[in-house]
Amino acid sequence: MLSYLYRKLQDGLAKTRSVFAGLAQMVGLKGKVDEQFMAELEKRLYTADVGTTATAAICQRVRDAFFDKEINGDVMTFVKLELKKLLATEKADINFNHGGPTVIMVAGVNGSGKTTSIAKLAARLKREGKKVMVVAGDTFRAAAVEQLTIWSERIGCDIVKSAQGSDAAAVVHDACQKAKARDFDVVIVDTAGRLHTQTHLMKELEKLHRIISKHIQAAPHEVLLVLDATTGQNALLQAEHFKKSVRCTGIILSKLDGTAKGGAVFAIKQKLNLPVKFVGVGEKLDDMEPFDPDSYVDALFE
Repeated sequence: MLSYLYRKLQDGLAKTRSVFAGLAQMVGLKGKVDEQFMAELEKRLYTADVGTTATAAICQRVRDAFFDKEINGDVMTFVKLELKKLLATEKADINFNHGGPTVIMVAGVNGSGKTTSIAKLAARLKREGKKVMVVAGDTFRAAAVEQLTIWSERIGCDIVKSAQGSDAAAVVHDACQKAKARDFDVVIVDTAGRLHTQTHLMKELEKLHRIISKHIQAAPHEVLLVLDATTGQNALLQAEHFKKSVRCTGIILSKLDGTAKGGAVFAIKQKLNLPVKFVGVGEKLDDMEPFDPDSYVDALFE
């Protein structure tokens, strides 16, 4: 029986899947794994947004294992296995703090799907029996506090907020105090959506990180970066800058329900070694799933 994630990925990755399907069709070619075959393999991996580093690594391994041998299904089985290895991680689950509230800080540029991803994550954790608080730390954008308030009411979780233009540091300070006093299990902190090129705003993100760590031991326990799957290689550039500023621990890959450039996840993992922890596969509150590399790669090739 196909998993829910697998089925949703089959729909969401239609554009990327068409490229990988072409890759799979290469095993039907006659002849041997030669320079022409390797050039075509490299071209298709690039087209799928797998990225320079990951593409080079996979092609070299295929060359080492199959060069000058007859083309057959073993080649594509090998490529799939290598792609799964690239995404494998030991840190796929949320790092829960068992001695107090778990603080999850969420960052990302405006338009990446950050607010919706926070709502989906909060709903998921609440379904798991957690006492969840969301913190409206994006006090810059007019609609951000309002949107998060609507989501929190719909989910039935607490929210700590202030008026637009308020000091985000003060909001986060109050949230940490409340979380400890009222025994919350999880605190999810929204942060102002910013471009990775806006140095002053990135500095403020670092400030929020410091405030959280002062109030709750070893916090934030997760810093999740929301990346829009439709942006392809541009997502890699964003991830590089955010990782430098706030030591990201993982990624939420949003908008995999459209014409996503789903191969970018390989480039991000290979270059930054950041695990994808969750994927957004639709618009509904329950359309967020823990990331499973095997299902992801299998869905790309079907």
